[in-house]
Amino acid sequence: MKNSIVYIVLLLVNFGFSQKKFDQNEVVKFQKTINAEYADAKTSPLMEEDLKTFKALEFYPINEKFFVNAKLVKAKNEKVFEMKTTGTRTPKYIKYGTLYFTLNGVALQLNVYRSIDLSKQKEYKDHLFLPFSDLTSGKESYIGGRYIDLKIPKGDSIVVDFNQAYNPYCAYNHKYSCPLVPLENDLNVEIRAGVKTFH
Repeated sequence: MKNSIVYIVLLLVNFGFSQKKFDQNEVVKFQKTINAEYADAKTSPLMEEDLKTFKALEFYPINEKFFVNAKLVKAKNEKVFEMKTTGTRTPKYIKYGTLYFTLNGVALQLNVYRSIDLSKQKEYKDHLFLPFSDLTSGKESYIGGRYIDLKIPKGDSIVVDFNQAYNPYCAYNHKYSCPLVPLENDLNVEIRAGVKTFH
């Protein structure tokens, strides 16, 4: 019975909605944008000594395999909670839903969240926060996991491009307080895509 449920979910994920295509130019644009932000003293999270020698972040090779069309199942009756961070700050979030997708034939799921404070700002009213960790965390990628920014979709499908996964600011500078990846978003696979660890 369990296998048949998983199979149905996989069918829904793969055929239940229109598939969006991978665009390598979008990833290149993401990499250029984040490198420009980190190289600029006005917007960089880097410590002063690192900024002096900074040239570019290290990324995994761009790989279409890590671009997935996920099924979004919206959460119901969720309560606002305080997300733990690396510091004393406890920002308020609410679970928006769960993403179901496959990577290398493995069925996976991740919860996606919405910041209460950010959602009140016009430019972030559709913003969704996807924190995750995986088997590369603490090895090739940052030990505390990585983030992906998403937008609330019109339907029940959403594109997740792990090639655009980035590190929290506290990976570069201890003065920042960053949300910790919830345990339920720890993937038992390697996500060899996106930004690698720094240093």
